[in-house]
Amino acid sequence: MYAAIEAGGTKFVVAVADHDLSIVSRFKTATEYPEVVMPRIISFLQQFKIESIAVGSFGPIGVNPDLTSYGKIKHTPKKGWQDFDFLGNLRRFFDVPIYWTTDVNIAAYGELKMGAAQGKKNIVYLTVGTGIGGGVIVDGQIMTGYSHPEIGHILMQPMASDDFKGVCPYHSYCLEGVAAGPALGARAGKTAELLDADDPIWDTEAFYLAQGVCDLTVSFAPEMVVFGGGVSNQTQIFNKIRSSFEKQLNNYVDVPELDQYIVHAGLGNDAGIVGGLLLAQKIAQ
Repeated sequence: MYAAIEAGGTKFVVAVADHDLSIVSRFKTATEYPEVVMPRIISFLQQFKIESIAVGSFGPIGVNPDLTSYGKIKHTPKKGWQDFDFLGNLRRFFDVPIYWTTDVNIAAYGELKMGAAQGKKNIVYLTVGTGIGGGVIVDGQIMTGYSHPEIGHILMQPMASDDFKGVCPYHSYCLEGVAAGPALGARAGKTAELLDADDPIWDTEAFYLAQGVCDLTVSFAPEMVVFGGGVSNQTQIFNKIRSSFEKQLNNYVDVPELDQYIVHAGLGNDAGIVGGLLLAQKIAQ
């Protein structure tokens, strides 16, 4: 069996699949302390003959094998997970190849291979929910460098008349700080799910997401920008994002037709697990 672990900020999803990538079993658990979560995951996986594992974790994480932080979750605000040796803990129980990357990277890979970006080689995947994260695919490969991209923390220029201070404890006025779910809640005084589709707050949200897409467009020149995550399930904002993006980019560079450039995730909430299973299959071969 191949195994995939999607370690998200609010929940973990674990799945095992056969060689045809048909999911045989799936397990979910809340993102509690590691001493609670990890035994549950290990116990679940030990039911199967696992030959490879792909892990996509919330970040920041150590992805550089040359550094002592490799395999660890780093400066997260999630209590108990700071400097947790995720990869080392798994290797104590499973002597198999393990692919280690971010949760948004495995989702990006899933969308590339089996989702909205099939047939593309260069894409950016953005998830907008409790936080904002992004994965970059270049020439069909997940992009990493000294570390991994933390797209949610690109800095923003304020929208005219917007005096909101942002909620990110590290950068306040970054994309996550002004446009993730907690920022929407702080602006509106209620969660995004309770906002009306025609609430003017979606225009503000679209402005910042469009600004993020502008930054990514001039940085990476992707063929497509794919949005996933709970906030992006508010499909009424996509035309707002495209319209604001067009104004902010101001025809500076060429991009595809906007309804084919800024799109919703084709795999929805399964993008991470699908991508993880594909990567587990890849390293097993």
